[in-house]
Amino acid sequence: MGTQPNSRRLTRDPKYVTIRNLLRDRILDGRYGLGNRLPSESALMSQFAVSRVTVRLALGALREVGLVESRQGKGYFVRPVRAIQELGRLQGFGEMMAAVGVEARSTVLSVAETPASAEVARALRVERAVPVIAIHRVRIGGGTPLSYDVSYFPVDVGRQLTGQDLAHADIFALLERELGVDLSYADLELEIAAADEAVAPHLGVSLGEPLVRITRLTHDRDGRPIDFEYLYGRLDSFQFRIRVPRW
Repeated sequence: MGTQPNSRRLTRDPKYVTIRNLLRDRILDGRYGLGNRLPSESALMSQFAVSRVTVRLALGALREVGLVESRQGKGYFVRPVRAIQELGRLQGFGEMMAAVGVEARSTVLSVAETPASAEVARALRVERAVPVIAIHRVRIGGGTPLSYDVSYFPVDVGRQLTGQDLAHADIFALLERELGVDLSYADLELEIAAADEAVAPHLGVSLGEPLVRITRLTHDRDGRPIDFEYLYGRLDSFQFRIRVPRW
């Protein structure tokens, strides 16, 4: 019989990925703190016994996901952890953070049945003051509070979510995987809003400090609005990307 291929060799990560992951972990556990300069390219080449090209690929991958920034002639410096929102795709917070290689979780502040305000009622197509389910969460990435989310659901959907693991799973994932809801599209609005008494303490910002606010209304495959949200994030916590074609 011929020699079988070495499966470990076939599945081994490229060297730059290994270096990227190690540097990423050191950033997330605080060994390279916010604003700190990473070791120089020469130091990393010596430490890992690799070429400058390999080191630059690793540093470029960290810069691509927003964990570091390069400064001409000075090197690479640690940036705040941020969620990268691809505006052309419907994504949950956990999906955004997974793209950065960062663990996401939530602190669930409250889950309650509440009368629909005029805006919530209009979005969810229910009568004003009809009960809806409101879920308040702080979304955490890499140990840092990045956003404060307030989500509203029709009671038939929201009541099913109350028994789910809201601390560790995206609501989008729960809707699809646990409730069997097929999500289709969302309408988003972005604006700058001032941090109020409810939001500021949870994001570690001052009262009145500017925040980015995303208003998002998500529909299922039948066009029914099932998830109406206000997402508040620090200005340094989100990066928005979209590909714009020229026709």
